[in-house]
Amino acid sequence: MTFLVALPVLLPLLAAALSLVAGRSPRVQRLLGVVVLTAIAAVAATLLLRADSEGPVVLRLGGYGPPFGITLVADRLASLLLLVSALVTLAVLVFSIGQRITDFGRRTASTAFHPMYLVLCAGVSMAYLTGDLFNLFVAFEIMLGASYVLITRRVTAERVRPSMTYVIVSLTSSLLFITMIALVYTATGTVNLAAMPEKIAALPAGVQSSLALFIVIVFGIKAALVPLHFWLPDSYPTAPAPITAVFAALLTKVGVYALIRTQTLVFVHEDSWAVLLGVALVTMIIGALGAIAQNDLNRMLSFLLVSHIGYMLFGLALFTVIGLAGVILYVVHHITVQGALFLVSGLVTRHTGTVSLQAMSGVARAYPLVAVLFAIPAMSLAGIPPFSGFVAKMALLQAGAEVGTAMAIAVTAGAVVTSLLTLYAVTKIWVGAFWGPPTEPLVDDDPNDDVTVGTGSTSSAMVGATGGLVLISVLIAVFAGPLADMSERAANDLLHDEGYRSAVLGEGNG
Repeated sequence: MTFLVALPVLLPLLAAALSLVAGRSPRVQRLLGVVVLTAIAAVAATLLLRADSEGPVVLRLGGYGPPFGITLVADRLASLLLLVSALVTLAVLVFSIGQRITDFGRRTASTAFHPMYLVLCAGVSMAYLTGDLFNLFVAFEIMLGASYVLITRRVTAERVRPSMTYVIVSLTSSLLFITMIALVYTATGTVNLAAMPEKIAALPAGVQSSLALFIVIVFGIKAALVPLHFWLPDSYPTAPAPITAVFAALLTKVGVYALIRTQTLVFVHEDSWAVLLGVALVTMIIGALGAIAQNDLNRMLSFLLVSHIGYMLFGLALFTVIGLAGVILYVVHHITVQGALFLVSGLVTRHTGTVSLQAMSGVARAYPLVAVLFAIPAMSLAGIPPFSGFVAKMALLQAGAEVGTAMAIAVTAGAVVTSLLTLYAVTKIWVGAFWGPPTEPLVDDDPNDDVTVGTGSTSSAMVGATGGLVLISVLIAVFAGPLADMSERAANDLLHDEGYRSAVLGEGNG
């Protein structure tokens, strides 16, 4: 079954090439995307079952092992996130297809969107599965190259500045990333993640701390940790709803995944890390306060995205099994919920013609189904029981209380405060957008760009895709017990990495 590990990367790249060739046939492009992403979800589920029962599935490309060969590894964590990400990308693609058919008809092709979307999916899959730092860099570059195209398609003058901000910050983080790889290779003589721990442990303590902090900065930019988050609230809200949804759901989580993988596998942390706990607290509070201050629906959701990255950093910084299990649960929950909220935002703006909360009202009365699709993920994000966000947050709060240090208790209290601030923010959205009498939709001030609003028209595919993500978030809560058990096993793998390292460095299959 080792060949399956390569399919989540190879299939979307091959499909992207075919989709580019079939640029004049929109039906072929749509079918290719849906079939390939469905296949990746099936492969991810198979890999998850195999990794959970028998250990990591390792593929050595060309039969060459470490330190020179390229290794792909599907353990519990990578397979679980790959499965959830595949389901989200499939739902977002269906939403996008429905939106384009609604706006332009069935016969209008999109030369760039489908190939670039599939390339983005390949980059996400590779980031989860790669077993070395350099190919993690390659995966990020694949994602960023595709995202550049997606965020700047049919760009208008109003969207140039935030798009350029995204591009410049991404290029800067890439430069820091390759510099970090050079430093790590100079210090250890390898970029293979499984081979690094022994090499890192032999370095002076100051060098170890410096490398660990450098890695936090590099991936902190990509994960949008405060104060490295400034680019996100400006960049994401300007893109069309499907693009914003997939960016918000996945790109920052890949950065979080990279932090989890490197800080648990490469470096040894016997106790909680006060610096990381401090960053987590600041990220939670600043993000939530930034959301409350907004009047723009998409900017508010973007700041909430930043805020809740702090929860993931909180659990990681504790470096305990229950803390990491809480992080894994939270990442799974947040991928689905954040994607769903941005898709709902796309539905709302199509009916109202604006993202300004002061200029819209009455969506619940005019479109009750859209209101339900917003209410469920919004309550989950705020941590209201019995939704998935409550389960994940309780795990993190329990982990913080068990560690018991002054800093851990402070961040635990901050997490509770952030939940209340999040509840206030989503209530503000509900009162502004969904409550009150319905208003007439505003006219789209730029009908030639990719952000079509104020049409009052949606399709069953758009609503169904959004409902699918909401349903997944509900199922996470329904099956919270088995998922929590699997997350705990994955967390135990992270803190006791002998199985991962022996699978990668031992005898394996080409």
